[in-house]
Amino acid sequence: MVIVMPMCRNILRWLRPKARWLPLDESQWFHRQVAYAMLLFTVVHTSAHYVNFFNVERVQVRPEIALEIHYTQAGGITGHIMLLCMLLIYTTAHHRIRQQSFETFWYTHHLFIPFLLGMYTHATSCFVRDTTAPFSPFDKKNFWTHCIGYEGWRWELVGGGLYLFDRLYREIRQRRQTEIVKVVRHPYDAVEIQFTKPSMKYKPGQWLFLNCPEVSYHQWHPFTITSCPHDPYVSVHVRQVGDFTRALADALGAGQSQSKLYDELDPMGMYEIALQHGQKMPALRIDGPYGAPAEDVFENEVAVLIGTGIGVTPWASILKSIYHLRLSPNPPKRLRRVEFIWVCKDTSSFEWFQTLLSSLEAQSLGGSDGDQFLRIHTYLTQKMDVNTAQNIVLNSVGTDKDPLTELKSRTNFGRPDFPRLMCGMRDGILDRTYMNGLESTLRTEVGVYFCGPSVAARDIKKACKQATCQEVNFKFWKEHF
Repeated sequence: MVIVMPMCRNILRWLRPKARWLPLDESQWFHRQVAYAMLLFTVVHTSAHYVNFFNVERVQVRPEIALEIHYTQAGGITGHIMLLCMLLIYTTAHHRIRQQSFETFWYTHHLFIPFLLGMYTHATSCFVRDTTAPFSPFDKKNFWTHCIGYEGWRWELVGGGLYLFDRLYREIRQRRQTEIVKVVRHPYDAVEIQFTKPSMKYKPGQWLFLNCPEVSYHQWHPFTITSCPHDPYVSVHVRQVGDFTRALADALGAGQSQSKLYDELDPMGMYEIALQHGQKMPALRIDGPYGAPAEDVFENEVAVLIGTGIGVTPWASILKSIYHLRLSPNPPKRLRRVEFIWVCKDTSSFEWFQTLLSSLEAQSLGGSDGDQFLRIHTYLTQKMDVNTAQNIVLNSVGTDKDPLTELKSRTNFGRPDFPRLMCGMRDGILDRTYMNGLESTLRTEVGVYFCGPSVAARDIKKACKQATCQEVNFKFWKEHF
C-alpha cells in the first residue's frame, strides 16, 4: 500500500513542515518509482503463476484443471481483473497522454479502486496452502491454519484506510462555499479567475485542484495560486490548452470564440468579463491548498525564481508576498536577494504582471542598504522581423525604461545561458560584489526554483551542480502538479 501513501495529499501537507528532512515534494516521483517496481514484480508474479498452472495440468496435483483455477476461483478472477486495471492505468499515465487528454488519465487512474479491492480479496480462495483440500475464508480456524502467507490484507487495510480518510476530508472541504468575484481574460488565451472561499487558508507558492460541475462533475485539475494571502481574494491563471480549460473558459464567458466579440475593447485581448443582468457565474469547487517547494523561498539567503510562459504563475504569489512583507514592520530577514527570470515566447505575455513587477522594482531600487533586493531578467524567444527589431531599438533610445516591459531592467533576446548566470552569481558571492555582509566562513544557500518544461529543468539543474562549490550551495527544485 506504499503506492497510495504519496497521494494522501492532506496528510503530506500536514507532515511537510514537521518533517522537512523527508523529500515530500517528490511524492509524485516516489509514486512513479513504486509503480515501476509493482510492474516488475507483477510480471515475475504472473509468470510464476502461469508456470505453476502448466505444472498443475502436467502432474494433475489438484482435481481442478488450470482453466478452472484461472477463471472460476477468487485468485484467478481477481488476478486478471487487476492485470486489466494495471494495463489501462499504466498506458494512460504516459506523459503525452496526460498533456493531451488529462481526462483520460484522470478517469482511468480511478481504476485503482477495483484494483485495490481485487488485491484485498486476491488470496481468499486459499490458492497457496499446505494441503490439496479446499478451504473457505469463512472456515475460520482451518482457513488461517492451512492458508500460507495471507497477511497482506493488514497492510492494505492500513494504507487504504489512510487514503480513504484523506479522500473523505477532501470531499468535505471542497464543498465549502466558493464564489467567483472576477474573471479577467489575458492575452494568448489565459484566463484569470478570482474567487473567495472564507474557509481557505494558504501560503505563497501553494497550489489547488479546481472543479467546475457545469463543465464536468468529476474532473479536477491542478492550478497554481497566483494571489497572495494579503489579497482579499484567491486567484488562479488558466491557459486554454485542453478540452477542460477551453470548456471552463467558455462557461466563464472568456472562451476563444467569445473573445472575438471584445477585440475592439482591447486589441491585445485583455479585459474583465462583465456580468449581464441576471447572469451568474458557474459554481466552483476547490480542493486545497497543497504544499509546494516554492513555500520555502523565504528560507534561503538568495532565491532564483525561473518561469517560462504561463509557468510564471507560482512566482506571482511569491513576488506579491515579498512586496507586502517588505512594506510590513517585520520584513523577511533571511532572504536577502531575489533573482526573477522570466522566459516568454511573445511580448504580450509580459503584460500579465507588469504592474506588480514595476512596483517591486521601484521598491527594490529604493532600498537604503545599497543592495538591489530584486533583479528582474526577462527573455524574449520570439523571432522578430526587421521592422519590429528596428522599432524596439528606436524606442529604447533616450529612455530609462524597456519599451517591451516598461521596466528599468532591459529585455534579453534569446534563451538564457543558465551556466553563465549561475557561475556569475557564485563568483559575485565569493568576491563579495553580489551583496554585502557575507562572512567568508559561512556557506551561502541559493535556492533555485523552476516551473516549466522538464527539458529546461534538466539544463538548469545541471547548471546548479556546475556552480555549486564549498562556499556556495545551489539547491534546485522543480514545481510538480
